[in-house]
Amino acid sequence: MIRIKAGTPRRATLRTHSRNPARTVLGPRRRRDRLRAGFDRVVRGGGPRAGSVREECGRGAPGHRVLRATGRPPLRRAVNLGLPGVWGALAVSYKMACPLAQQNGLGARAVTSAVFLMVGAGLILHVRRVLLSELRQIRRVAGAAQNVLLRPLPPRIDGLDIAAAQLSADHGASIGGDLYEAIATEHGVRVVMGDVRGHGLGAVGTAAAVLGSFREAAHDEAELGGVLRRLERALVRHLCERDRAEHPSAGLDPEGLAAEEFVTVLLLEIRGDGEVHALNCGHPWPYLLARGHVRPLVRAEPLPPLGPFPLPARLPAEPCGRLRPGEGLFLHTDGAEDARDARGRFFPLLPALTAAVRDGPVVPQAVLRAVFTGLLRHTGGRPDDDVALLVLHNDRRPLALKQGRVSQHVPR
Repeated sequence: MIRIKAGTPRRATLRTHSRNPARTVLGPRRRRDRLRAGFDRVVRGGGPRAGSVREECGRGAPGHRVLRATGRPPLRRAVNLGLPGVWGALAVSYKMACPLAQQNGLGARAVTSAVFLMVGAGLILHVRRVLLSELRQIRRVAGAAQNVLLRPLPPRIDGLDIAAAQLSADHGASIGGDLYEAIATEHGVRVVMGDVRGHGLGAVGTAAAVLGSFREAAHDEAELGGVLRRLERALVRHLCERDRAEHPSAGLDPEGLAAEEFVTVLLLEIRGDGEVHALNCGHPWPYLLARGHVRPLVRAEPLPPLGPFPLPARLPAEPCGRLRPGEGLFLHTDGAEDARDARGRFFPLLPALTAAVRDGPVVPQAVLRAVFTGLLRHTGGRPDDDVALLVLHNDRRPLALKQGRVSQHVPR
């Protein structure tokens, strides 16, 4: 399943602030009523299928109440459970009480067979309808959980146009072991692209741990090296907790776990003047996109992936030059370069990128569309590994200062 988050604006939330103090300060009972009504609207937001709310008094502190979602309404549950019994009772009653069912003639047997055929078809259709309803509900819940983990990126961050897409190797899943995020901070726009060992739903927990750590560290740490160390600690902590849950009596040490699991990580920092700095732990380097020209951003040797080896004492960020207005960056996981066709040939990623920017400016959505179309055509629609792509385009316009020769880039 392809999950494309290219240029999809988020829904705006309108917040109003009352200037009347009498309406702003609410009593305990009024606040409780509002919270109860809001919770009831959230649970009932999907209509009758989303479930109902039942209020029960808990045994905790006085005045505390427990709200429980009861799932389906009782009437619908009774219908789903009782309808197969009604169909069966009708079939048995016809066989035992109807005189036509006791006859051995050809016409009587044909009628009896038709009755039982209709009963069987009704049961099959009812079970199919119930299973489809359950499947739709499970997919809605899974989609909501996946959006929380790998949330859609905004189409624009601090003057940078962004488009991202992911292709999961597991059927029915929209996320896997690939991860990416872009956050505007006071240090510049910080971007992470990573790939967890393995693919599919088995690597989702590790990806969630790394992403959660990055979303906090990107704002707290002044240097990219500090962000990378936070990601390493989060990875080791997650592996230890997972091992204790799966093997509570094994007592394996964290070093043994880190030797088995690893994550490749690429950290980028794009400052306000376009300067790009990077830290790479075993991940493919991005490509610099310009009109009619594509080249690797950096050719330096990356650090080892997170997990098997400890990070060095010093982690200076790699200077990668400047991202000028009109240029772009193409970030990807190794699933894009390692994708093979039926003959075992690798996907030609660099020629596909060159063709995407040959005849026009760098448009992130167009680049993603061209690469994914070629990738699916090359693999026959069945890639063997997860694929994640992220395109950044510098749309900042240069502004020359009148006093001096210094020029800076401001977002539009």
